[in-house]
Amino acid sequence: MPSETSKHHGGAQTGHLVRLEYDLWAEGGGRTDLIDTTHEEVAQAANVPASPGATWGPRPHLIGGEYFPTGIETALVGLKHGEEVEKEFAPADAFGERDPNLIELFSMHEVSRLPEMRREDAHLDIGTVLTIEGRRGRVVTLTQARVRVDFNPPFAGRKVRGKFKVIETISEPVDQVRAIVELQYGRAAEFHITVHEKVVTLTVPDRSKFDISWMAAKPRIIDRIRTQIAPHTIKVVEEYVTPVPEKAEKSDKTEKGEKSDKADKPEKGEKAAKGENPEAEGAPEKPAEHAKGDEHEKVVDHGKSAEHHKTPRDEKAVGHEKSSDHFKTPGPQ
Repeated sequence: MPSETSKHHGGAQTGHLVRLEYDLWAEGGGRTDLIDTTHEEVAQAANVPASPGATWGPRPHLIGGEYFPTGIETALVGLKHGEEVEKEFAPADAFGERDPNLIELFSMHEVSRLPEMRREDAHLDIGTVLTIEGRRGRVVTLTQARVRVDFNPPFAGRKVRGKFKVIETISEPVDQVRAIVELQYGRAAEFHITVHEKVVTLTVPDRSKFDISWMAAKPRIIDRIRTQIAPHTIKVVEEYVTPVPEKAEKSDKTEKGEKSDKADKPEKGEKAAKGENPEAEGAPEKPAEHAKGDEHEKVVDHGKSAEHHKTPRDEKAVGHEKSSDHFKTPGPQ
């Protein structure tokens, strides 16, 4: 884990998490292509469409990591905050030379079983990036039965020109964990993250719970968090809230109404048993207002009866289930 002193003196060092701005271009074959950028205006000028959900501005970056080729990562070591540099890299120091033996053929059945092809938003086309047996490649041709994948880096055999600027070093533990999630999986803004007394807690958002890509990224995230901030325990929490069925609510209301109606009926039966008959000959008629008041009294009693029949199930709106995985950092052997 990088020391606190090295984080603020002598520029960015291997293992530091920083926020980085950059523009990366590939040159060769009589053309210049934009590889990647953190600037929206640069992408627009190059007529490169933004991917869905793309964000612009400085991005989390691990110095000496695997995001850029080794030669480019090495060139970032020592950059000071706010310092902007532009460098050129030969193919051997960037994406390497092209190798025709790295173009391979796979059956459509094999490709359809890959984790990235089982996502809800999966789409297979020319240029789709696949990970097969730990190698990343691009689809160059496909038929109904076969897919040809090129495992050469997309810009192999071409010179690379880059412009880089380190904005800041990410030092707060919560920010470091969020940066690691963004680097290894994405959607980091949707995770609830806390770090308290050497315990890291990640609450997984709903749409990531059953995402195969999240399941594949989780071990790498846990390993990187252990390396970066050395916590005692890492908790990965998934919460599942059980909704109340609408039909069950209506059934409860109907049942209450039936019970309250039954509570009113014995009153008439008791009067009949005692021989009381308000409509018998010679019996004085009740004034209209008095009858109205009696009816009002019944309505009030009806309300009390309904309240009296409330059950514990009526008070419980939802069921709540929570699960969490705890990953303790092993001590030295």
